Amino acid sequence: MALAPSRREILTLFRSLLRTARQFTDYNVREYAKRRTIDGFRQNRDLVDPSTISSAFTEGKSQLEVAKRQAVVYSLYTPKVKSIMET
Repeated sequence: MALAPSRREILTLFRSLLRTARQFTDYNVREYAKRRTIDGFRQNRDLVDPSTISSAFTEGKSQLEVAKRQAVVYSLYTPKVKSIMET
């Protein structure tokens, strides 16, 4: 039986994903990452099986690593013009 992560660990992951989303320079990508994070956590909030929770948590951690790498790549190719939403 897999040990489910604590509530504190889950909230830390959620905050880390949102913090990483804020690092994207492009408005559309930033909002997409934020929306995807919130939707993913809402989708999984009713999970009760510890192995399912652990699996979702592991997937979230891997998504965090992908998002961190993508934020670095996107920062190298910052658009010259800001989005109309940012003006």
